[in-house]
Amino acid sequence: MRIVVVGDVMLDVDLSGEATRLSPDAPVPVVDVSGVRRRAGGAGLVARMLAQDGWPVTLVTVLGNDDAGSQLRAHLAGVRLVAGTSGYPSPVKTRVRAGSHPVVRFDQGCEKTPVPDVSPAMLRAVEHAGVVIVADYGRGLAANPQLRDVLARLADDVPIIWDPHPSGPEPVPGVAVVTPNISEATKAVQAGPGSAAGSADAVAEILLKRWRSQAVLVTKGEEGAVLLRQGDAAARAVPAPRVEAGDPCGAGDRLAASLAVHLLAGRDLPDAAALAVHDAADFLAAGGVSALPDTADAAAGHSAPAAGRRTTEPLLLARSVRESGGKVVATGGCFDLIHAGHIRSLTAARELGDCLIVCLNSDDSVRRLKGPERPIIGQHDRAELLLAMECVDAVMVFDEDTPEAALDRLRPDIWVKGGDYKGARLPEADLVESWGGRCLTVPFHPARSTTGLADALAKVS
Repeated sequence: MRIVVVGDVMLDVDLSGEATRLSPDAPVPVVDVSGVRRRAGGAGLVARMLAQDGWPVTLVTVLGNDDAGSQLRAHLAGVRLVAGTSGYPSPVKTRVRAGSHPVVRFDQGCEKTPVPDVSPAMLRAVEHAGVVIVADYGRGLAANPQLRDVLARLADDVPIIWDPHPSGPEPVPGVAVVTPNISEATKAVQAGPGSAAGSADAVAEILLKRWRSQAVLVTKGEEGAVLLRQGDAAARAVPAPRVEAGDPCGAGDRLAASLAVHLLAGRDLPDAAALAVHDAADFLAAGGVSALPDTADAAAGHSAPAAGRRTTEPLLLARSVRESGGKVVATGGCFDLIHAGHIRSLTAARELGDCLIVCLNSDDSVRRLKGPERPIIGQHDRAELLLAMECVDAVMVFDEDTPEAALDRLRPDIWVKGGDYKGARLPEADLVESWGGRCLTVPFHPARSTTGLADALAKVS
């Protein structure tokens, strides 16, 4: 199922260098530019993020017939592009940095333009979406009446994530979630009747009534977000992990892209929101937009094609494998200090079907099961190590003491445990068999255990 991104695109240009002196003409720094990077921004950045992660994505937008428009087409290589003509110059935002510090930004052609026309092909692309992201950057596309009619009709059947802009129109009624940041949300409240802005919770309540969306997710940077759904008695906090991050550019785009993926995979909104907030934090911790692959390489055809990339979102992978007639295999455990026994068991499990998904105990779950000194390796590193194995296709982290809740959402065709369970009925057997699945064991390799390895390491440390 395809993700469709609808919205305004701009060309982002980053000029980076060092500033070691002041200009003789004025007391301003002179930046010796050593690097120039160009990329698609706005809705184009959302689409690029999804394409680079391997998701099938269509970008519905309008482009100018100018040099910047031509560059945007090149930098959107790998994205299915359905574009009309804007009739105006393509917006360009140029950022100048000295080291890690922003110095100035120049905007060209970024003033608000009349609402652009949409083509029948653009409307058809939206109608065929499995999930829609409206990435409004205030240039008018989201205000087109025909497009809004299509989105309003889809809202009952297709998840729509609306990322609003202060200069843009209000979302169409019924969308799954609107995702303003706290500044955008406060401005929206102050611009409307009864401008009694207050806490993020209060702002979310006002906007939920005004926008008539199914939910509002107000993001608050390092403080996470608040989520309020229709019918909820109160907003719920969505915490964010603390990260060291500089430039927050692109965090909202990463959040919207992640929300789309998790909703398409069948997660409910609270789970999807929690995961998307973490994804946005991880994106910033990894360097944000400055760490994205160079689009010049993508345009030249040097990057891996999206279709060949490895899908690691477990629920979406399971759905895709089942729809193609394949068998989904799952196994579970803590996988703290991976050893040869793990690798042999995982390899054997993968041979039973068409994909292998590992249900991984979270750090909190491991501590409750194994004691306060465990895990030795954190859940993110454990997941990364598992995904590095050729036999593992995806990892699903769960917080409960047992994997039943994760299994109920994943519903694998085969649930695999080690041969130490041989002869005994697996505790998850009733659940797995309730949807027609089977429980199997793979060979157990004695004298290989995480506890034994940890004890051996303790003796030499």
